[in-house]
Amino acid sequence: MNFELTKEQQAYVDELRDFLQKEVAPGAAERDESEDFSGAFDILMNKMGPKGWLGVSIPKEYGGLGMGVISYALSMFEIGQVDSGVAAGFSVGLSLGTVPIQDFGSEEQKQKYLVPVAQGKKLSAFGLTEENAGSDAAMQETTAVRDGDDYILNGKKIYITNAEFAEVYTVMAMTDKSKGANGISAFIVEKGTPGFTFGKQEVKMGIWSSVQKELIFENCRVPAANRLSEEGKGFKAAMKALDVGRIGIGALSVGNAMGAYKKAMAFAKERITFGKPIITNQAISFMLADMAMQIEAAKWMVLHAAWLCDQGKPFGKESAMAKCFASDMGMKVCSDAVQILGGKGYLRDGDVERHLRDAKIQQIYEGTNQVQRMVISRALEKE
Repeated sequence: MNFELTKEQQAYVDELRDFLQKEVAPGAAERDESEDFSGAFDILMNKMGPKGWLGVSIPKEYGGLGMGVISYALSMFEIGQVDSGVAAGFSVGLSLGTVPIQDFGSEEQKQKYLVPVAQGKKLSAFGLTEENAGSDAAMQETTAVRDGDDYILNGKKIYITNAEFAEVYTVMAMTDKSKGANGISAFIVEKGTPGFTFGKQEVKMGIWSSVQKELIFENCRVPAANRLSEEGKGFKAAMKALDVGRIGIGALSVGNAMGAYKKAMAFAKERITFGKPIITNQAISFMLADMAMQIEAAKWMVLHAAWLCDQGKPFGKESAMAKCFASDMGMKVCSDAVQILGGKGYLRDGDVERHLRDAKIQQIYEGTNQVQRMVISRALEKE
């Protein structure tokens, strides 16, 4: 059992951390206030993309760095500390948007769609959630009807991260409603395809610099060559993508909590009350001790799930555990960080409140934490 990073991983983390402090952290609050993804998109595509970081976990033969899911998690630890909006776009591009193509796509599909995403030339997105199909993904209402060499898609997806900015979309649609989950198929849909448009942009509680919009399909004709694997394999592809995505969201939760914790720690050492720093007060020092313990526990849960994935071992239960535990931890740590800063913590220019707002969504997307507990309990029943 080895808990040390490899030299390659450590070098990558060091370079990424330096980049984030110089290029991302200084404008994070301003990008958040703008509620515009353009700034984060520029960072992802024009600064991180050319370095190959948008393909860190994608195999080298498809344009990536081939460093595995552990390095994806390490990336999210670092990015999450400074900007959850950038982290959300980065995460979707390395999990939900690409895992179905990587694991279920043909060689031709991988070369055409996975390679440019891994090389940072295109951004990807994932279309699963609908108004009546969130936690119950099998209730898809978007349909795909075969018509010769094409499928005709009709329906609407909601809350889609990277929508309109992404050029490659992995979309789930019903090809046979009578089969339930086994009637869902997965398709690669390119931005600009006739009949494929975008709806309203969501106004959110947090992650303001990330974008979530509707995907609208109106008699959208998609080549049959863009179907991933066989008909009926879409649900399996979606679940695998979500398992990997949960590792990323768990890592983001850890990173976001780390950012809040570090700011709370710095404040506790500097803030003087009754003639001494507040960190010398047991009430505060014990809060910080609990925050540090919780972050450390969550970090290793995430890395364990990532290691299992990299080893080709079953990891669905562990990724659900990591995502659930880490995001619940993140809400508690970020709330405590605001409490430690007191009035300053509640102010938007104090920056810690941004971590708290961003923490809430981490308990919800990639499957709510109630769904994660369902996944975990069902896995335990089978053991």
